[in-house]
Amino acid sequence: MLTWQVAGHGPLRALDERLGRAVASGGLPAGPAEFLADLGNTAVALPVLAAAVVRSLWRGRRDARQRAGDGAAPPRWWLPPLAAALTAAAVPALVVPLKLWLARPGPAAMAGAPDGFYPSGHAATAAVLYGLAALLLYRGRRQTPGRRRVGPAVASGLVLLDAGVGTGLVRRGYHWPLDVLGSWCLAGVLLALWWAVCDRWAAGERRAVGLAWTPRARGHREGADGARPAAP
Repeated sequence: MLTWQVAGHGPLRALDERLGRAVASGGLPAGPAEFLADLGNTAVALPVLAAAVVRSLWRGRRDARQRAGDGAAPPRWWLPPLAAALTAAAVPALVVPLKLWLARPGPAAMAGAPDGFYPSGHAATAAVLYGLAALLLYRGRRQTPGRRRVGPAVASGLVLLDAGVGTGLVRRGYHWPLDVLGSWCLAGVLLALWWAVCDRWAAGERRAVGLAWTPRARGHREGADGARPAAP
């Protein structure tokens, strides 16, 4: 709906531009707004995601070695961080064609810049890359009662961070509000797909581990080790 309103010069687009001019004219001080807007730069967000990917790979490799030593089927520990890297690469692959197709002019502060402000690349980068980093770390935590309390805290932190980046972009006149909202919608789809894919892999891994540790499988394994096989 947002894209249709922007492309068709609908009433929501006119309201959006009035709101954008009002936000850019005052409110949040320029210094903090610039800082928040800069958090959407790839040079800032990409190292954060890279650190989370490296930590996820290290922890997954360590856990896989422990499980292999216990005789369990080794999990595909490298799949969530690999999927995170591919999801991050999908951001410019989706945002840039939309920008070129819609060619929306920017606010007055961006006069002279080439058209193509919807959706916001900075807002999409911040939402997806920081979101992936947080979700990678969250999924890597052990299943404990405290893990249930971490989820809402992670979600709240991401919402506040994305809201700050979006507010900074509009306050500094780099984007219209709908540019930011469209990027958040896109980010929500990408993060949900990443989570669904990881859950599917995890479910297949649990099935594989469960089959590996059935009583019959344990009996064959003990027999191979020279111990007495389990009774049928």
